[in-house]
Amino acid sequence: MIKKLLASVREYKLASFLAPSFVVGEVIVEVIVPILMANLIDFGITQTNMPYIYRTGALIIVLCLLSLALGALAGKYAAKAAAGFAKNLRQDMYYAVQKYSFSNIDRFSTSSLVTRLTTDVSNVQNAYMMIVRTAFRSPAMIVFSMVMAFRINAKVALVFIAMIPILAIGFLLIFSKAHPTFRKVFKTYDKLNNIVGENLHGIRVVKSFVREEHEDQKFKDVSGQIYDLFIRAEKLVIMNMPLMQAVIYASMLLMSWISARFIVTSHNDPAIGMTTGQFTSMFTYLMQMMMNLMMLSMIFMMIVISRSSVERIVEVLSEVPDLKNQDDPVMEVKDGSVKFEGVSFSYNGSDKYCLSDVDLEIKSGETIGVIGGTGSSKSTIVQLIPRLYDATKGRVLVGGVDVRSYDIETLRNEVAMVLQKNVLFSGTIKENLRWGDANATDEDIKRVCRLAQADSFIEKFPDKYDTYIEQGGTNVSGGQKQRLCIARALLKKPKILILDDSTSAVDTKTDSLIRKAFAEEIPDTTKFIIAQRISSVQDADRIIVLDGGKVNAYGTHDELLKSNAIYREVYTSQMKGGDDDE
Repeated sequence: MIKKLLASVREYKLASFLAPSFVVGEVIVEVIVPILMANLIDFGITQTNMPYIYRTGALIIVLCLLSLALGALAGKYAAKAAAGFAKNLRQDMYYAVQKYSFSNIDRFSTSSLVTRLTTDVSNVQNAYMMIVRTAFRSPAMIVFSMVMAFRINAKVALVFIAMIPILAIGFLLIFSKAHPTFRKVFKTYDKLNNIVGENLHGIRVVKSFVREEHEDQKFKDVSGQIYDLFIRAEKLVIMNMPLMQAVIYASMLLMSWISARFIVTSHNDPAIGMTTGQFTSMFTYLMQMMMNLMMLSMIFMMIVISRSSVERIVEVLSEVPDLKNQDDPVMEVKDGSVKFEGVSFSYNGSDKYCLSDVDLEIKSGETIGVIGGTGSSKSTIVQLIPRLYDATKGRVLVGGVDVRSYDIETLRNEVAMVLQKNVLFSGTIKENLRWGDANATDEDIKRVCRLAQADSFIEKFPDKYDTYIEQGGTNVSGGQKQRLCIARALLKKPKILILDDSTSAVDTKTDSLIRKAFAEEIPDTTKFIIAQRISSVQDADRIIVLDGGKVNAYGTHDELLKSNAIYREVYTSQMKGGDDDE
């Protein structure tokens, strides 16, 4: 797990090495100062030796300035290493998500991925900064201070040794209890982000149904859960402070008592006694050790908090995309012919198939309608063509080649999809359309907009094709959004075009004009039109009727009217509705 995480350090390895190196230098300088202070007291002040006081005082000032410089450099490189590590980590996670198939994405909620990319990475960044700086400083300070203390008086220094096991056991007990609670905290953060995302995305629905109070209560409940969990965890973690203080005060009392006896003894036998300067330096070393033990406890706390974040981040980085290229993939799609051979499909390896035993053969350039009730797997069947999912059984062929043999990018560049949920991104109309072809000229853009019947409304905007589209396309109507998405797909010049109920928000006349433009302008492109309206597919070369995940019928409009009860029932009900309207 740690190895997977540290792979994101990369170009910041040098900064990660320099930070602790400067820290160790800073520590060495700091542990020399108390000895010099002891000598200043014993050989300078006590003996009124002014030259010695000046020399030693000047050396202490130089060492303090050196320590300050080393500390500043350590801080600089620690910040650079941590910030760079976090940047790479976010980048690696984001790139990993981009490679996921739909089935991989289905395993993570959107809110969970957002939390992992933000809150979890920030926790790991803070922990990493503490590790490359404080986690080196504190142990180094404790070790060097201990060595110097033993050099002054081994018996007094044993007080420090006796206290370390007490602290270690206390810390382990506290943090082992706190870790599970922090895991729950970050899972609850996912729920909070999900509520916020849903609320903002559906704010118009919330307001139209006057459900603000309901949404406020949902947010309050989850926010309260986070509060309760944090309080529970912090109650455990905060115990390290009184434990540390108790150990520090006990050590100070013991050391003072023992040192006082040695100072008294020194008047009778200087060889086994302790001077006032030595006592001062011992006290300084004690405080250095205890303060750094406290810092270590803070590091442990950060590690406990970040451990849950690390696990969640590594889950994203370790997720293996279900779809990947085979060795030596096919790099060219010959034509837009599509063939389904005994295709069955289930989501996430479930035993329940949503598509069963599909056998179809579609010639290049044909227009294929897809009709079926809700849940009949209309969207699923077309998502197998660009290999958004892989068939569980059987195989799908495009251009006579199994889609699993193609380079994924090559295949998807030849298949354009206008999904049921149309998405536009923040930016101008031109910028949105150029998702289909980044190098498209203005004339190319206008041509596809005319085909998609979008040119007429675009020209009415004050800024025309430079009109800014708000996030999610909130400043255009549903029908306008659908036509822009169709134009974007056409700009790819695909061999296969899939319209997944993507003209549901346009009127029947506009729908007819779009289909007519397709027939005249892109006759060689294979077109799949999923629709609820019979009028949208009745002119198709052939129509697939899906029922319960199976192909119930396959034929022309006239053939299906004569032979298929489901199609005839839908047609009759829609035509009757049209008569009533009239």
